[in-house]
Amino acid sequence: MKPMHFLTYTVMIAALAACGNTKGDRALSGAGIGAGAGAVGGALVGGNPVTGAAIGAGIGAATGALTDENDVNLGKPAWRR
Repeated sequence: MKPMHFLTYTVMIAALAACGNTKGDRALSGAGIGAGAGAVGGALVGGNPVTGAAIGAGIGAATGALTDENDVNLGKPAWRR
């Protein structure tokens, strides 16, 4: 994967990963968003979407767990509404 693509995907995932108020909510929603973005990204660059989803889920979950609601707040996750 080209470094610019990796950086772009990482920034997209980090921006979208933090939904929810608790660390668990943020990690779970980050993993879901990251998996989706990783699968699409993997398919677009000609790679394996499953590998992209796995990498995206890991990065998204970590980003969600390591941020708090003051860093990025996209509101309550869908399962808490």
